[in-house]
Amino acid sequence: QVQLVESGGGLVQTGDSLRLSCATSGSFFDVYVVAWYRQAPGKQRELVASSRRDESTVYADSVKGRFTISRDTAKNTVDLQMNNLKPEDTAVYYCATLDYGSSRYNYWGQGTQVTVSS
Repeated sequence: QVQLVESGGGLVQTGDSLRLSCATSGSFFDVYVVAWYRQAPGKQRELVASSRRDESTVYADSVKGRFTISRDTAKNTVDLQMNNLKPEDTAVYYCATLDYGSSRYNYWGQGTQVTVSS
């Protein structure tokens, strides 16, 4: 059973930056997609950014130009650099992985809270 652990969340002010990190008990090397999702209170979980094994990336329109997803092979983590944070970025952020051949994300982390004050 693969475990994903997110870290790096916290309380910041509008315009600040945070870097979230997702660590795995396995390896991201053979994972097809690693993604960051978020869920704000009363809202559905939404995709923030994803990184495929071929290094292609996808971003939600709301975070394009502000967030960057990257794989750190040395640390075996997938990070989410978040710049110019806005109050609407407040949410619990989750890391998830999709294996080759799967149609649904296989593993999820427990989430890390990001709160942006105005």
